[in-house]
Amino acid sequence: MSNKKELPPKQREELLTTLKNRFEKNMNRHKGLAWAKVQAKLEAHAEKLWSLNEMEKTGGEPDVVNLGAKSDGFMFIDCSAESPKDRRSLCYDRKALEERKEHKPKDSAVDMAAAMGIELLTEEQYRALQELGEFDTKTSSWIQTPSAVRKLGGALFCDRRYDTVFLYHNGADSYYAARGFRGVLSV
Repeated sequence: MSNKKELPPKQREELLTTLKNRFEKNMNRHKGLAWAKVQAKLEAHAEKLWSLNEMEKTGGEPDVVNLGAKSDGFMFIDCSAESPKDRRSLCYDRKALEERKEHKPKDSAVDMAAAMGIELLTEEQYRALQELGEFDTKTSSWIQTPSAVRKLGGALFCDRRYDTVFLYHNGADSYYAARGFRGVLSV
């Protein structure tokens, strides 16, 4: 049995169709980019399809997002209106999960992202995403936290309220039904 994370051919084709349809429906997220280029890159890096499928099945609705980075690769970011449904009620990282004495959440955002083969968004990526639409108007999302903040027990999250993107802090061991995380996958 292989440890390689691969999608069966039928599931792979279904995912590519879903991604293509979302790509074509939301051209404002990736102006000037053709799906054929994206698909060719995905086919050259088929191992990334497993992670994209994990993003999709947990409610992330991943799409190619052009954040102005100059490279020959693409960034897929969770573009669901709210923080992905099956990635909520998580504390920030493993340390926070282990230190929590009671009422532990099922997982941490950092661990779940790593298991999916993706990363949490940075504050810069989160704010750039918000330029393309209104996300997290009812939920919030953990973001990558600077080590100095994390060392003191905190973690950062963002949301959009009052037509403004806010950055907040909380104890890394906290978790809420309306807080999850958005991921990014470079291909």
